[in-house]
Amino acid sequence: MATDFRRKEQLSELTDLIVDSYQDIGTINHLGHCPLPSSLEIVEVLQDLTEILYPGYRRRQNLHMGNVTYYVGDLIDGLHDRLTQQIARALRFEFDRLHGSDCDKKKAIDFEAQGQELAINFLECLPELRRMLALDVQAAYEGDPAACGLDEIIFCYPGLEAITVHRIAHELHRRKVPLIPRIMSEWVHSRTGIDIHPGAQIGPSFFIDHGTGVVIGETCEIAGHVKIYQSVTLGALSFPRDEQGNIVRNTKRHPTIEEGVVIYSNATVLGGDTVIGANSVIGAGVSLTRSVEPNTIVTVEKPSLRFREAS
Repeated sequence: MATDFRRKEQLSELTDLIVDSYQDIGTINHLGHCPLPSSLEIVEVLQDLTEILYPGYRRRQNLHMGNVTYYVGDLIDGLHDRLTQQIARALRFEFDRLHGSDCDKKKAIDFEAQGQELAINFLECLPELRRMLALDVQAAYEGDPAACGLDEIIFCYPGLEAITVHRIAHELHRRKVPLIPRIMSEWVHSRTGIDIHPGAQIGPSFFIDHGTGVVIGETCEIAGHVKIYQSVTLGALSFPRDEQGNIVRNTKRHPTIEEGVVIYSNATVLGGDTVIGANSVIGAGVSLTRSVEPNTIVTVEKPSLRFREAS
């Protein structure tokens, strides 16, 4: 009994030490403020959106034109409410970050109304989003001889899952919704190993084959009919700093990839001024920090292999 009592005392003391650290280290806790967006809610929003974008492939089967309107209508109604709440929270968070939680102007702002307007505006883009994703699915089928059909791609391909979530997150990012697009992109990054910043602009008929280790930076501009393989990095050369030593933000740091380019595995393309010209091919293992003219094939000189008998 004495041992149990002492252990409870130790745990109580430990709790006090941890809570004291919340005052000492105030940069990594969010206490006494308005609630933040919920990661769990946002993941559920993504799952509902995927159900709408690819009906019949996920949770609900036996859908047909006689019942799909009711099913989708119910999802849209729930998404409207969820997105309104989560976007309102994100807007309030961003306002506090920029102006402080005690700013007098905050009282005059109706974050809920702004969240509702943005939620409806986003949901209205879903038909166009489906058209874009249909082109991505077709590009995957045409670009992968191992694919048995469109159904297999929708069910199984991590590249399609990553680009689906990216297109959702990008639409929210384009509407200047804070935080939520990054939560979405990092969730799908953890599932697929594909890291696409929601700010990246990606054209139609985009295909990522295999996908693991792909990194696409915030200011990338990718035209239509581009295909990339695993472990490709479209990144920044360096981070320019101002006179105070702070990183300069909101500049073009990542490359531009023009129409019809193919980039093979483990290639690295860096820099905001780097442009890969249309219909070029960047071979496996290539590292580029300068632009490439259209219709160019860039490869690494093949190393020579040495064979000898095992001793």
